[in-house]
Amino acid sequence: MADHEIERDEELSLPEFIRATIEPFDPLRIVGRLVRRRTKAPGSPPGTLVHTGPRRVDAVTVQAIRYGPDGSEVERWDRIPEPLPVPSPGEGVLWMNVEGLHDVELLESVAAGVGIHPLAIEDVANVGQRPKLEEYSAHLFIVAHMLRVQEAQIHILDEQVSLVVGPGYLISFQEGSGDVFGPVRRRIESGKGQIRSRSSAYLAYALLDALVDSLFVILEQFGEHVETMELQVVEDPTKQTMRSLHHLKRELLVLRRSVWPLRELASSFQRVERDWIEPAVTVYIRDLHDHCYQLIDTVEILREISSGLRDLYLSNLSHRTNEVMKVLTVIASVFIPLTFVAGVYGMNFEHMPELAFPWAYPAVLLLMGLIAGGMLTMFRVRRWI
Repeated sequence: MADHEIERDEELSLPEFIRATIEPFDPLRIVGRLVRRRTKAPGSPPGTLVHTGPRRVDAVTVQAIRYGPDGSEVERWDRIPEPLPVPSPGEGVLWMNVEGLHDVELLESVAAGVGIHPLAIEDVANVGQRPKLEEYSAHLFIVAHMLRVQEAQIHILDEQVSLVVGPGYLISFQEGSGDVFGPVRRRIESGKGQIRSRSSAYLAYALLDALVDSLFVILEQFGEHVETMELQVVEDPTKQTMRSLHHLKRELLVLRRSVWPLRELASSFQRVERDWIEPAVTVYIRDLHDHCYQLIDTVEILREISSGLRDLYLSNLSHRTNEVMKVLTVIASVFIPLTFVAGVYGMNFEHMPELAFPWAYPAVLLLMGLIAGGMLTMFRVRRWI
């Protein structure tokens, strides 16, 4: 058994409670996920391209999807063509998806191909950005987070996704391989819906909507876990339960950090005015904005429930301690008068007449039994036991 594992039925003292809550978790683990360490040298000029995150893939891959009303075409690029084959407005859209951010030279070539602003491409490589939307003269820059959950541990894996949206093109940057954009790719391939006939702004909406929908699935998993934790707290709370509650609260904090800024992002997207963004897309972005509010409400509800479960656990712990103290107090209260009687007749005085009576010993025992029985009856009548 590991040092931090704890027996189920062991009672919690206050020092043990603190150790059981804190020791199983690395204090830098949550800090490292919420406060990213920067590797960029202090004083570097704006636009300096430095990858600050972990290397999640061995080699960077680039997938290009060109589509329009007449069909779609998928390619894998080993190098970035110059210039990029961006369709003219109204003739289709080029979606280029880059998986892996550690190849700084490739990122620079992508930025040069469509004229991505140096500050935007810097934020692409400098992962850990807050979800946001920034407007540049030639394009929009969007940062969001793609979350996944390890169900065995309810551990959130956070990955930054950056979108550069311009007239006729969208470039997405991901830290690793695999994403939640499969349904969007299938819609493009099959021609279902209106995505082929829409602009790159609609594609940006579709990708953000896929990210938001994946968050709803994660919240459902968290909701089921919270229900399980609630049963444990009510029926059989243990030290492991408190550790799980502490872990749940930390993961909800990571989830909240990724969800809350989405509302501002969607609101900013609604207010963007570009000639290549058709007015019909604004209606869909407004629906995305509403979904972000639903996410925020659900996250806050789960955080409130987890905090309530922690308070309930501490209340149960205090109640069990009080029950133990009540039993000990009853025992002590019963034995106080019995000790007094035994102490009186245990004194070595020469003249104690009742000591000479043959029935004195059973009489004292009877008296002590009546006192104990009377006190227990009184405790029962007053519902103290």
